[in-house]
Amino acid sequence: MKILTKLKENKFLAFVILSYIATFIFKSDVGLLGLSNSIYYFKELLSIMPVVLVLTALFDLWMPKDTIVKNLGKNSGFKGTVFSFMLGSLSAGPIYAAFPIGVMLLKKGASIRNVVIILSSWAVIKVPMLVNEVKFLGPQFMVVRWILTVLSVIILASIAAKIVRDEDIVLEEEVQQKGVSINESACMGCSMCSRGYPELFEFEKKKAHVKVMDISKVDKQKLKKAINECPTHAIKYLEV
Repeated sequence: MKILTKLKENKFLAFVILSYIATFIFKSDVGLLGLSNSIYYFKELLSIMPVVLVLTALFDLWMPKDTIVKNLGKNSGFKGTVFSFMLGSLSAGPIYAAFPIGVMLLKKGASIRNVVIILSSWAVIKVPMLVNEVKFLGPQFMVVRWILTVLSVIILASIAAKIVRDEDIVLEEEVQQKGVSINESACMGCSMCSRGYPELFEFEKKKAHVKVMDISKVDKQKLKKAINECPTHAIKYLEV
């Protein structure tokens, strides 16, 4: 029954598993090839995403919100469009690495239009890809395709900004709760806090957590040291 409940809660995953099973039954060679490709991309995901999440958390902490609003916000105009194309085109890594950055930019005040431009540029007009395009298809093909793609991205981004409203996008906000709290999206799993102050912090599932504890008994010196030593400044303390 527990398995059925889990499958109902994860319908897409269940569909993928059933698809693999059906493919193995009717086309075992195709199933093996699909499994091999899936393992390859899963390994790639594991090697890239931790780095992306850490860099995103650091960028989130170090980049002032006013800077994002000024250069990528709704009133950034032509400058915002240029910066968006540059940020997407000069990126590295697969497109799924761009999604955490897109979420962070939206939280900081970037417009939907500019985030769509960044994601689209990341996917189809990255500089390394353009270099290979010139090599295999020639410079004329690359230039014409680049111009048409840029125009298409601008049109699609403008349409998306008209259709998708800010309130349609659900963003995880930090909860300003009294006492000690940890921003789990910023935590990089270094476990420094749990090693330095094990009475207050614990380390589970590669993330730090605050133990249930009487806040009046917290050692302020140890807590201050843990806050200062946290490399991503994920620990917050709000006076009760």
